[in-house]
Amino acid sequence: MADENDNMEAVMGLIINGGNAKSSSMEAIMAAKKGDFTTADAKLKEADNFLTDAHNAQTGMLTEEAKGNHVKVTLLMVHSQDHIMNAITFRDLAGEIVDLYKQLDKKADK
Repeated sequence: MADENDNMEAVMGLIINGGNAKSSSMEAIMAAKKGDFTTADAKLKEADNFLTDAHNAQTGMLTEEAKGNHVKVTLLMVHSQDHIMNAITFRDLAGEIVDLYKQLDKKADK
C-alpha cells in the first residue's frame, strides 16, 4: 500500500488546487463582465496553472496505482476527484464566457 500521508497530501492537493482553479475561473468571468480582459485572461491562465498542479498530484496517484501500490478509496478521495472534475468543467465554461464577453465588447465598439 502507498504511504497514507503521501496519499492524503495528494488528495488535499486535488481539493485545494481544484478550489483555487474554480475561484480563479470565477474571477476571470467577473473581470470580463467589467471589460477587463487582461485580468480575465490572466485569471484563466492562473486557473490553468492550478489545474496543472492538481493533474500532477492525480498522475502521481495513478502512477502508484499502476505500480501495484493500491490505496484505500475513501470518501475524501472521491470528494477530491469530484472537486477536480468540477473545476475542470468550470474552467472550460469560464473560457467560453470570457470569449463571449470579448465578442460582445467588439460588437459594442462598432
